[in-house]
Amino acid sequence: MKWLLFAFRNVGRNRRRALITVLITAVGTAAILIGGGFALYTYESLREAAARDSGHLILAHKEYFDREEDTPMSLGLDDFAAAKQALLQDDRVRAVLPRLHFSGLISNGDKSSVFIGTGVDAATEFHVKGPFMKMLGGEVLSASPTGPLPEVMLGEALAKQLNAKPGSVLTLLSTTTEGSLNALDVTVRGVFSLGVPDIDKRAVYVALGTAQKLLVTDRASLLAIYLTRTEDTAAMRGEVSARYPSRALQTWEDQAYYYVAVRSLYNRIFGLLGAIMVVIVLFAVSNTMAMAVVERTREIGTLRALGTLPAQIVRVFALEGWVLGSAGALAGVLVALATAGFFAVAGFQMPPPPGRSDGYPLFINVDALLYVLAAVAVIGVSTVAAWLMSRKAARKPIVEALTHV
Repeated sequence: MKWLLFAFRNVGRNRRRALITVLITAVGTAAILIGGGFALYTYESLREAAARDSGHLILAHKEYFDREEDTPMSLGLDDFAAAKQALLQDDRVRAVLPRLHFSGLISNGDKSSVFIGTGVDAATEFHVKGPFMKMLGGEVLSASPTGPLPEVMLGEALAKQLNAKPGSVLTLLSTTTEGSLNALDVTVRGVFSLGVPDIDKRAVYVALGTAQKLLVTDRASLLAIYLTRTEDTAAMRGEVSARYPSRALQTWEDQAYYYVAVRSLYNRIFGLLGAIMVVIVLFAVSNTMAMAVVERTREIGTLRALGTLPAQIVRVFALEGWVLGSAGALAGVLVALATAGFFAVAGFQMPPPPGRSDGYPLFINVDALLYVLAAVAVIGVSTVAAWLMSRKAARKPIVEALTHV
């Protein structure tokens, strides 16, 4: 304890220089924590968006993910209803949604456009979308439509192309499972946006029964399995794969190409930022300790003459670095916490990322592990810097140290 007390007193001998070092260390620590917190928030948001879009697990025909279908629904699931009921028996499963993917032409009588459609379970599908689907007009599909025609939801840009709005009557044209063309009149129930302009130009949602009627099939393309906790995805993947060995299974991450690309990019950007901040802290503490060692060389010689061992002198300087690093890390943590709290209530918005039309809230996540790692790294670097700077001076001959000018 006495060595630590000496270190505190020595740091206080040049308060201005110590304060500047602590400020630099605090800024570096805060920059690491704020940048890392923003990256973690972005990862969390993208992970949630990807999982809500595809489902945590996707169960399909054995060859569904590997090759194109020769005819519509040739790689569909026949027994999806039984599999859905069996999967719902697991408490970790929140929902199991059959989906039927198809495409074709949609027309208002004067103008036609290509669409990419999805037949969904209207009673449950839109409950799992959450804030990642924005309704711009009308309502979501109803589980029990009351009108004479099947209902359809259109992406924002597609509705604009067809000059359609809720209540408009359109015609869907697609290829059936037998290779012939089939048409179906539908009523527009709602207009939505998924925040991706390229998808909003083509996206169509219909009830699963409507899609099956149009394609003349009783199959579904796949089952989207939604879990209560995303962390259970890996465990559930193993169990579901073992239960359905003749089916193909993918996780949300297998299909989240945008999430994987952004995470890879941010890891490099914020990793480089963190490395730069650590180097800045290293140089700041090294400079401070180098100046202290030079100024106190005669003091070191006197201590050596009184019998103090070089290792004990190095220990005092290392503890001084530890004190400076600890003070800077603590200040940086407080700044980062205050910044995170400010952005949590300020309501700032980030601009839309590439390929999207909507921005997103600017939040800074507070992650205990990140804070501990950053603080330990900064304190460790400060201590090592002080140890390196003092090691040579402590080994200098006593006479040379006493005559140092």
